[in-house]
Amino acid sequence: MPDTIEVTRLDNGLTIITERMDRVETVSFGAYVSIGTRDETAANNGVSHFLEHMAFKGTERRSAAQIAEDIENVGGYINAYTARETTAYYVKLLKNDLALGVDIIGDILTHSTFLDAEIERERGVILQEIGQANDTPDDIIFDQFQERAFPEQPMGRPTLGSEELVSSMTRDTLMSYMREHYTTHNITIAAAGNLHHQDVVDLVKEHFRDLPSHQTPRPRAAAYEGGELRTTRELDQAHLVMGFPSVSYLHPDHYAVMILSTLLGGGMSSRLFQEIRERRGLVYSVYSFASPFSDSGLFGLYAGTGEDQAAELVPVMIDELKRLQDGLSEAELSRARAQLKSSLLMSLESTGSRCEQLARQIQVHNRPVPTSETVAKIDAVTEADILRVARIIFSGTPTFTAIGPVGTMPSLEDITARLAA
Repeated sequence: MPDTIEVTRLDNGLTIITERMDRVETVSFGAYVSIGTRDETAANNGVSHFLEHMAFKGTERRSAAQIAEDIENVGGYINAYTARETTAYYVKLLKNDLALGVDIIGDILTHSTFLDAEIERERGVILQEIGQANDTPDDIIFDQFQERAFPEQPMGRPTLGSEELVSSMTRDTLMSYMREHYTTHNITIAAAGNLHHQDVVDLVKEHFRDLPSHQTPRPRAAAYEGGELRTTRELDQAHLVMGFPSVSYLHPDHYAVMILSTLLGGGMSSRLFQEIRERRGLVYSVYSFASPFSDSGLFGLYAGTGEDQAAELVPVMIDELKRLQDGLSEAELSRARAQLKSSLLMSLESTGSRCEQLARQIQVHNRPVPTSETVAKIDAVTEADILRVARIIFSGTPTFTAIGPVGTMPSLEDITARLAA
């Protein structure tokens, strides 16, 4: 029997999507909330992430220890994450333990207690997490890049928040934010594995019945500006991110941009890796990335290099961006297509990845998207499409951020001039 995808939309606004995978013995289940950092204000930045931490710290029926024990007693796994547009809570279990997983996720999203002692304990954990991120230059530089690309607006704020804001966050802040944003219209329930759709629907009706169902305002539209931020620190390496405005998930050029990123810096055969690491030995790590959002996107390049190589690195990166616009071979385009398709198809073998993809499809497209449709769109991208989007993206206002021994790196004016030359 082929894998079957089914969707049910409850009267209260909650959407449930499942995929039955007969050949596995497990099931993944998650609640994917279309709320993240960009829904926060300047005063409560970091609340989505704090709330994600607190969800596991006790409910009316379970202590924090009991939540962990109930899952691990049956060999399951539970986790969560916060991003700029999504907060996710998910479990992976043996197929016969699905009911327990739905019960626990529903419990933490509708009956968390937010005890003061647990808030203080988790506040300390998050402050350590912020400190660790600040001590990790190849991590924090991406927050700085996002901030410079979208300054003074929700899309540019860090997911973790600041030490000052986290230190002052109250129980009422957490509970009010959850009541306001964790509604049936903002949550997609997804499950994948050896399951029956109606069983999932029945369990969700039982364990998520106390979710509020009011509508919430749409987040502020992202407005790319660009700019630069350089932070001099005593490090062995200089870390830099250079990027440009790009397209959203729904833009017709989405797959052309994904292929562009893959062939430019998506692997050991990519142009950046071959020229900058293999031929010139300027870096240990270099890659490109495309970050689409619901209404905008970013295209960027990351590199870590020594102080002596920093002055040479940026001009070489820019030259590669310009050289790509002169044309590419059918072989490298085919290779990039194959890499993108294989990444997609390999992920389908994991119930967890499949569960997340189903939720994302509902949130972005409001429907399940057949794999064949995605593959066809990847195959339809031509060389002309790649060159066109490359010229558009790389002519945009750049964002440049760097941490470490950055004194020899070219100025933003020099970078802009070289891009335009």
